[in-house]
Amino acid sequence: MKSVFLTNKGKVRTHNEDHGGIYEKNDGLTLAIVCDGMGGHQAGDIASKLAVEKMEAYWNEEEVFSSPNDTETWLKNKIVQVNSDLYQYASVHKECNGMGTTIVAAVCTSSYVTIGHVGDSRCYLSSEEQIKQLTDDHSFVNELVKSGQISKEDAEHHPRKNVILQALGTEQSVKVDIRTLPLEEDGYLLLCSDGLTNKVSDEELISILHNSEMLLQEKAEQMINLANEYGGEDNISVAIVNLSVTEMESR
Repeated sequence: MKSVFLTNKGKVRTHNEDHGGIYEKNDGLTLAIVCDGMGGHQAGDIASKLAVEKMEAYWNEEEVFSSPNDTETWLKNKIVQVNSDLYQYASVHKECNGMGTTIVAAVCTSSYVTIGHVGDSRCYLSSEEQIKQLTDDHSFVNELVKSGQISKEDAEHHPRKNVILQALGTEQSVKVDIRTLPLEEDGYLLLCSDGLTNKVSDEELISILHNSEMLLQEKAEQMINLANEYGGEDNISVAIVNLSVTEMESR
């Protein structure tokens, strides 16, 4: 599978609290991760960096996944373990007290994709020039939308839009959302922090992802450039996995 990860601090923030990466095994098995850290001083940066490093280490220890259920169990357990790792780190390093990070991670195989997330970093699937959000934001505003108290349009400009209800490392326990979907057609998996989705519309994401003239790297760069063009108030991270089983070029 062809894939790319890019991150950018944006135009306003002094440093980047996002981290992520894409990790592949010899058989094409791919793990993609995006984390968006939070906390005072450099604590958010530490939380997201540690989360990615821990997930990479656990990934390297794993040899094979025998089934979607096996993959779901592994991903959920490892994200829960990372939560414990971060909570323990903060308890020892007092300057990191209260630090946390979102996480969205996807295990991609030739026949299915398993996604796990905590927080409001998102995963999308785009195929046949349509896009579908696969994750459900763990945010205050999203709960208002789901309960019918505000509309999706109102949520875009709500003053508490950035308040999340769950993060890794802030509590001893965490609830991880896990889902698996079969790969029935070619397309793109997009994982990103809210620095992208708060600025770039679904229509623009579709246009970029399905632009046959652009390489995968260029697509990620264009998404980040657009977010910065529209203000760039937040860090921006993008991971794209080309799920095509027929496309032989690196686009």
